[in-house]
Amino acid sequence: MKNKADYITIPELAKLLGMSRIAVFKKVKKGEIEAVRIGKTYAIPRKFYNQLIGKSLGSNDKKTIDSAVKKAITEYGETIKLLGKE
Repeated sequence: MKNKADYITIPELAKLLGMSRIAVFKKVKKGEIEAVRIGKTYAIPRKFYNQLIGKSLGSNDKKTIDSAVKKAITEYGETIKLLGKE
């Protein structure tokens, strides 16, 4: 493990999200929450928590946003230009 400050535990994440430990554990088991198994416990990377609450974006999120912006410009570029002139 890199640094203890880089990870949070399931109970800590549950408290931060206002969920039960069991609900968070089930999400970890389903793969909905990224976690590293260390012995009998799980450690959740703090970067994943930051993405979860919207403090930072993952690469997939950035790709989705870029795709949406390109689509909007392609479909509504002329309209956006006209609105910008007003």
